[in-house]
Amino acid sequence: MLAANNICSSISRRCFSALPIHLFFVFFLSVLNSCAQPKKEYDVIIRNGMIYDGSGSRPYRGDVAIQGDTLAAMGDLSNAVGKEEIDAKGLAISPGFINMLSWADGSLLKDGRSMSDIKQGVTLEIFGEGWSPGPRKKKNSKDTLWTSLGEYFEVLKRKGVSPNFGSFVGATTVRNYVLGFDNRKPTPQELIQMKELVRESMKEGAMGLGSSLIYAPADYASTEELIELSKVVSEYNGMYITHMRSESDKIFPAMNEFFRIAREANVAAEIYHLKINNEWNWNKVDAVLAKIDSAQKTGLKITADMYTYNASGTSITARLPTWVQEGGAQAMRKRFKNPVLRKRLLREMELGIPNRNSDPKDVMVMGFRTDSLNQLYRGKRLNEIAAKHGKSANETILDLLVADKSSIPCIFFLISEDNIRKMLPLPYVSVCSDAASIPDEPPFNNDGTHPRAYGSFARLLAKYSREEKLFPTEEAVRKMTSLPASNLKIAKRGLLKVSYYADVVLFDPATIQDHATFEDPHQYTTGVVHVFVNGVQVLKDGEHTNKKPGRLVVGPGYRIKK
Repeated sequence: MLAANNICSSISRRCFSALPIHLFFVFFLSVLNSCAQPKKEYDVIIRNGMIYDGSGSRPYRGDVAIQGDTLAAMGDLSNAVGKEEIDAKGLAISPGFINMLSWADGSLLKDGRSMSDIKQGVTLEIFGEGWSPGPRKKKNSKDTLWTSLGEYFEVLKRKGVSPNFGSFVGATTVRNYVLGFDNRKPTPQELIQMKELVRESMKEGAMGLGSSLIYAPADYASTEELIELSKVVSEYNGMYITHMRSESDKIFPAMNEFFRIAREANVAAEIYHLKINNEWNWNKVDAVLAKIDSAQKTGLKITADMYTYNASGTSITARLPTWVQEGGAQAMRKRFKNPVLRKRLLREMELGIPNRNSDPKDVMVMGFRTDSLNQLYRGKRLNEIAAKHGKSANETILDLLVADKSSIPCIFFLISEDNIRKMLPLPYVSVCSDAASIPDEPPFNNDGTHPRAYGSFARLLAKYSREEKLFPTEEAVRKMTSLPASNLKIAKRGLLKVSYYADVVLFDPATIQDHATFEDPHQYTTGVVHVFVNGVQVLKDGEHTNKKPGRLVVGPGYRIKK
């Protein structure tokens, strides 16, 4: 206030010599009035950054103010002060990034900081690819943490986590709740029960229905079953999102099923991790994209998401026909030991049923439950393991599944980099990690993982935007912010806009970099400097603050329970 008085005094002396006395008093009173007005104060002001507002429009230099959990002002805030001020010179200011396919529903229960994603600027994790945290049945009388999706949300809120979170209800979870691992159609009464489980989950905040149709027991579901469940989602304005029944040899029939579900259920629909697997299918890319374009032109609301790597990650059981997995893992292993069934299984695997399997050299094993197997085979390719084991690759798979009693996570090098470059710039494609969000510390980094857990979002900005110039930074930001927020029908997130929630990322476009590799995946992204979630700073100068302000973000069907 003293500085303001000095300024006003200086102005008044200069004006006095230049103005008639009666005009001077009018001017002096107006200046005095303005000088007396206190500057607007905010909790945080981020100054001098390049604002990428999430819309895809060109960035502009300006300031951003945060008050509580809200973006309170933007633009030139030189006449305002912040209780805390951050100089963002040389940095981009953007909305927080949205992970369209996250497996952090389990990892956040163990470590709520969400380290590998927060360090990339991810402020919202979306779960539910086929399997979702609920609904589920109690395993025993002591298993009381949650039974519904809504109850899981409450558990996560009570625990406290750094990012926001939301979920689809898993079609596999619903089917498993009612039918277990049985390979059959639900009875009419069972289908009613399944639809009611979807309805309750939508009311509890689910974004829609998620399916993963290459896996057992998910692929036991008929198209008609999925349509009926999706009709419930449509009633609540949600989305059907799917890992299609094939991303390889039968990709066109799988797409036809996907479009049919969207059309007959009258529901917006998204393809999880859009890709075409196996080299002999890569030339189908133009036809695949043309089918999407045609479906969109008929009025279907079709979108997709991708991770930014040329290899997928899943269990080695993906190489097996799903009939052998009916009844669960124990029943599957028992079939391996039956000579007749084993012979049939190996024959089908050799013939490429249900899909022709990739070359064993394109499969890298991430790890085992058993220490001795880890010492022998972790990080090696399937062809190397088979050679050491002394059997064919297919027989080796069956023996390892029996010995380790796990599904054996692997990385499959099946995706064309050229196809990624063709698909990723499409305006309807957003971004996912298809991974948990974990810290680079024991016990989490004792196991192998896909580098996408640490780098999928940074890689979009570094490799595909900055280095390969497939799209400008503002488009990369849109793909990770307003596009997924709009597709999910999320209110007040995904844009830097006054009155929106203050999920904010400050990163250096010139230096942001993913470092995780397939051989050494546990490496954090660098170049993300500050991250705010609901107005609370969770990353400061690249280091986690241990704050946990994350909230549930609900879908459009949410109904507040009274």
